[in-house]
This record gives sequence, structure tokens and C-alpha cells, in this order.
Amino acid sequence: MTSPTPVSASRAGLPSGTPRVLFACGGTGGHVYPAIAIADAVRQLRPQAAIAFAGTRDRMEWEAVPKAGYPIRAVTVSGFQRGLSASALARNAAFPFKLAKGLWDSWRLVGAFDPDVVVGTGGYASGPVGLAASLRGRRLVLQEQNAYAGATNKLLASRADKVFLAFEAAVPYFDGAPTEVSGNPVRQDLVDVDQDEARAHWEIPEAADVLLAMGGSLGAGPINGALKLNLDALLADERAFVIWAAGKRYYDTLRAAVPEHPRLRLVPYLDRMDLAYAAADLALCRSGAITCSELAVTGTPSVLVPSPNVTADHQTKNAQALVDAGAARLLPEPDLDLQFQAVVPTLLHDGDARAAMSAAALRIARPEAATTIAQAVVALADTVAR
Repeated sequence: MTSPTPVSASRAGLPSGTPRVLFACGGTGGHVYPAIAIADAVRQLRPQAAIAFAGTRDRMEWEAVPKAGYPIRAVTVSGFQRGLSASALARNAAFPFKLAKGLWDSWRLVGAFDPDVVVGTGGYASGPVGLAASLRGRRLVLQEQNAYAGATNKLLASRADKVFLAFEAAVPYFDGAPTEVSGNPVRQDLVDVDQDEARAHWEIPEAADVLLAMGGSLGAGPINGALKLNLDALLADERAFVIWAAGKRYYDTLRAAVPEHPRLRLVPYLDRMDLAYAAADLALCRSGAITCSELAVTGTPSVLVPSPNVTADHQTKNAQALVDAGAARLLPEPDLDLQFQAVVPTLLHDGDARAAMSAAALRIARPEAATTIAQAVVALADTVAR
């Protein structure tokens, strides 16, 4: 655990109680959006807080963070490539040099921004920035989104003042570290959405049962394939209505192949997730950490199809947490095509089962997660000698 150190002379003119917080995140929305949610909560608690982000120029944080209203500083990071291909070996040969450059960038950034607290939410950028923060004696807070802990957070945990976890199942990965199960920070605009407004947005008939199928911004090929295969049978029931976010990678092909239907809304992506969740009676989707947390907060029953192409099969572990709570059904990808008809339409039109799943999802939801973490961040900042 780090210890507080006196702040620099550059703070001399700042009002008392002004926290300075540096967020380190990157690579995917699963790392970036929780950081933004925590930053928003810090700003709600302390509107005068100085907040900045560290990330990489070639990943999504470089657009998402400024769009959310926060400055971002670049650090050099590079992941170690698994496999023995020529390209992987070539990139790994440069890894030590990029690592050294990233540590130097991070050391300088922590010194220049002079944060009271550094918050790491995972991804490559969290590693060097979190290490630099610890070596400079700054407070360090980590947030782990998955039931299976990421490598960066596990490596930094012994240096952290606090590690916030989304799932109880992640606790054993941080043995000896000061952990707290807080849930995942999610966007506050997802809750308290008017269902009538949402259904009107999608032009959904009053008595329809709505399936929301999605696979992330790029899409999920197996989910798209299973839905395409079973779409005619699904829409043959006049109660069924489908919102299908195919993903940018698959949309054009599916738009050309799937006939229009009055009870089908095929879109490339969902730019209003709040209206999608509020309209849905059942979701068919992957089980990334943030998706699982959003399903819980919105009380959306779900059929989860974990991606098998992730580290340590962590999406299955995420999904199992919802299944064990009674909030979801697990449908492994190899069984998706054959079991789709037996699982998805049956559950879509079973109002009692969906109501029980929705109640179970809300019981395990942590809508206050961002505020809980922000309160801890501000409290740590307040311990820094000024």
C-alpha cells in the first residue's frame, strides 16, 4: 500500500479540498467506460476536482474520453503477443523498449499532473501509469470489471490502497489486497428510462414481446448467424418483436440478406442503449463484464452466449454469476444454433419466468458502484498533505 506524500509547490494557489485524480485505462470499452463513470461521480462529489486520463492514441479511449469532457494524455504501451507467428515474434522483440518508454512516459506524466490519486481500470495503459504512481508515492485505486481478474490489476494489487471488484468470484485473485465488491460502474442514463417512450421510439406494438439481440459495436458472428437462421420462425409468432444490433462488421451483409419486416428493427449499432434496454423484454448477447452489469442495473432478463475467444474464458465466469443469481440463462456458443428455438422464443413469451429473472437481476445490481468508488477516491485524496 502506498503512503501519502506532500504535494508539489504548484498547488500553492489551489482551493483547499481540491482533489487531483488521474485515470489510467485503455483498449476496450470495458476498461474505458467504467473509468469515465467514476470520473463523472468524482465530479458530482467535487465539481472543482482536477481530472485527467492517460491512454493511447490508437485505441478507443482517445475519442471516448474527450467526448466525455475530459483531457487525455498519451503514454506508450504495448501488450505482449501470444503465439509464435512471425508478426507476434517481431512485435515481442520490441516489447522491452516500448515497456521502458511507457514507464518513462508514465513517470513524467504522474510528475507533471501531480495527482493525489491514480485510478486504474485495466488495460495496457493502467500498468505503467499505476506502477509510476506507486513508485512516486501516490495513492492507487484499482477497479476490476470481470469475475476473472485481469493481469494488469493482479500485478498492481499489492501496491494498491483499494481494489474494487464487480464480482465476488474475483476476490481470490487478490489475496492479501484491500478489496471491496462494489459492482461495475455503469452509465447513469440507463436507469429510470420511461418504457413507453422507449417502445414508441422503436414503434413497438403494445402487446409485443421484445427481443434485444446484440453483440457489441462490431457485432458477434455466431449470434447474428443463429438469429438469421431462426428469424422466420421467431417472427411467425405475432407477439414477437426484434431489435437486432448486428454490429458494424456484419450490418451491410445482413441488411442485403434479411428481408424487411414490420416487427424487425435491424440496425448497425445502438446509439441509445437506454432506450434499447427499456424496450427489451429479453436480451440475447455476449457476457462482457459491463454488459452483465448493465443487464443487472436495468433488470433485463437475458440469454447469455459467452465468447470463447477471451482470456481464461472470463465471459463464461461473468455469465455464471448472473445465472447463479437466477437473472440469466447460459447458452454456450457451440449449442446456439441447435438450442436457439428451444430457449429463446420459449423464454421471450414466458412473462412469469421473465419477471422472476428481472427481479433477480435487480437484486444483484449495484447502481451506486460509481459513487461508491468515487467516494473512496475523494476520501484518499483528502488524506494527502497540502
